[in-house]
Amino acid sequence: MRVVVAGSSGLIGTALKESLEADDHDVIALVRREAKGPHESSWDPGAGTVDRDLLSSADVVVNLAGASIGDKRLTDSYAEVVLQSRLDATGTLARALVDVSFDGVLLQGSAMGFYGDRGEESLTERSGAGTTLLASIVSQWEAAAQPAVDAGIRTVFARTGLVLAPHGGFAERLLPLVSRGLLRSLGPGDAWHAWITLHDHIRVLRFLVDSDHRGPVNAIAPASVRDAHLIRAMTEAAGHKPGLPVPAWALRLAIGPAAEDLLSSQKATPGVLARLGFAWDHPYIDAAARWVMRPQ
Repeated sequence: MRVVVAGSSGLIGTALKESLEADDHDVIALVRREAKGPHESSWDPGAGTVDRDLLSSADVVVNLAGASIGDKRLTDSYAEVVLQSRLDATGTLARALVDVSFDGVLLQGSAMGFYGDRGEESLTERSGAGTTLLASIVSQWEAAAQPAVDAGIRTVFARTGLVLAPHGGFAERLLPLVSRGLLRSLGPGDAWHAWITLHDHIRVLRFLVDSDHRGPVNAIAPASVRDAHLIRAMTEAAGHKPGLPVPAWALRLAIGPAAEDLLSSQKATPGVLARLGFAWDHPYIDAAARWVMRPQ
């Protein structure tokens, strides 16, 4: 199987690429520099340029490209960078796939931020978009793939939750505090988090490619947990007792509007994955936390 991956240098993209290559699939990474070897291809999403011959030869195109949300303070100007990078990448790929009459699968990155802050509401793939800044960004990100959807290309929107891994992602922001027992919760600790381990997330992405599903998928574990429960599970897995809560105002001061992604409440279920028969290796937070905090 030939798989073209945009955004292969991030946490998820790197792990997906390694997983596919371990099974001898032909993986070509789209890079925004000069290509180095046959397993890379240069593209310029800002200019709308990509190798259309490469796309026409692919069985699967995975789009995870976009400026990182967690690495910088989400000021108004950087929020525009985050949004535009996703619109450019997704729009370029969607239009190119339509042009070459692509008959494979477009696995489109998305996020649970689509739902915004929903309190105690039970969220499924049928729930509408939220009203937060990140909800607006994710909604527009998904909409940029509409040309591919309209052309009948099987397009899957993987709405990713908090990805728990021993390195990178959500856990990387917390590990220095959690591993020392210095954190109890983010804000009051009653917000719901939809989460998944990196291990299971890669399995989900590959499972979706092999399915016949099209449309949004909540790429999360079976049960959301409250913030305080998540932090406690990770802290105890590290051999400590929980420490102190981080006030919401302090989190907002430290990382700006991106803090809303950590403070937002999303009590969600993975209805599509359950219907399709996906089996999680880490369905429960306590076991997942032990996997994250295991000695490296």
